[in-house]
Amino acid sequence: MGEHHHDDKSRLNFGHGRCGLNEDLQLWEWRERISNLYYEIRSSADAVAAWRLWCDTRSTLFRDHPQSPIEQADRKGFGGPTLFPYDPLLRLTVQLVPETSERITIATGVDGDLSMHAFARTAGLEDRLGGELTLYWIEGYGGGVFLPFVDGTSGTETYGGGRYLLDTIKGADLGVVRAGGVLVLDFNFSYFPSCAYSPRYVCPLAPSGNRLKGAVRAGERLPISK
Repeated sequence: MGEHHHDDKSRLNFGHGRCGLNEDLQLWEWRERISNLYYEIRSSADAVAAWRLWCDTRSTLFRDHPQSPIEQADRKGFGGPTLFPYDPLLRLTVQLVPETSERITIATGVDGDLSMHAFARTAGLEDRLGGELTLYWIEGYGGGVFLPFVDGTSGTETYGGGRYLLDTIKGADLGVVRAGGVLVLDFNFSYFPSCAYSPRYVCPLAPSGNRLKGAVRAGERLPISK
């Protein structure tokens, strides 16, 4: 769903500054709904139906939930995030290989510093998307997988700062690695960080190594000008 932290502190993209008990409870409920959504996605044998559920649920949350990253004045008329049509060719299977050479610390405003280290890199995207991607493990209590990326659409058809595909701390979890280090990456579930919607958020953007030369026309996109 959109979904996320470091980003923001947001919600789906979730995490954000606290203003007392009520807001914390709202954020808790938002994260629960995101976690439940991604559980249903992982449990579905129909990828397109799961994607439609993702689209519909995000639209409802962005419009109606108090933790929406959309500014309050804009929510009533907000029709939901704009998306590319589902493309089955961008549901890709990759092999993961170990990657341990990189550690990054990013300032995320009132959330403090976010530290993460590379733990795996894809093998199998170069020929299809013009590059490979590194998966990061967010450090700190519990930890979690984080996969941001930039591609050939960034800054023109999609948000210039890139998109997120996985952020398991915030519930955006499409499924674990299969036996032998095989992972399915469905780019149709790519989404904008909350800073794409509001300057209230500070988002960790994709590291320089996570830049694909190819255009990933799947997932969330910028609205088409009329």
